[in-house]
Amino acid sequence: MTPQELANLAHLRRARDFIDREYARPLDVPTMAAGALMSPAHFSRQFKAAYGESPYNYLMTRRIERAMALLRSGTSVTDACMEVGCTSLGSFSTRFTEIVGINPSDYRSREHHAVKAMPNCIAKEHTRPERNSKSQQNLSRIEEAPTS
Repeated sequence: MTPQELANLAHLRRARDFIDREYARPLDVPTMAAGALMSPAHFSRQFKAAYGESPYNYLMTRRIERAMALLRSGTSVTDACMEVGCTSLGSFSTRFTEIVGINPSDYRSREHHAVKAMPNCIAKEHTRPERNSKSQQNLSRIEEAPTS
């Protein structure tokens, strides 16, 4: 890698860390790009090349990940939606269903025994939402242990 490519990667990491920290704020691509010292179009292309998804999709995945944790703890769907920075309950529910595979109300009402038994750092890794063919088949990424 050239020194310029390494510098760009460091800027992209800073922008990704910014998204992770400030996910609940209203963020747009120009704001994220400013943190990477790049134009919005260049930032979007470079971010997707480095991380495999667009900055907006990364932001929404982080928001859904945080919403899943809130829903597991009993927070209402509306409150979870607002706490993670989404302003439209309908758009939030649609995106949640697209990424997780089930709607937020059903996710909230499910038992999460397997997740409760895990340390938080492990639960975070195993419940991290990802866009894949499973979510399109309405299957969740982590299967809950059957209750006896």
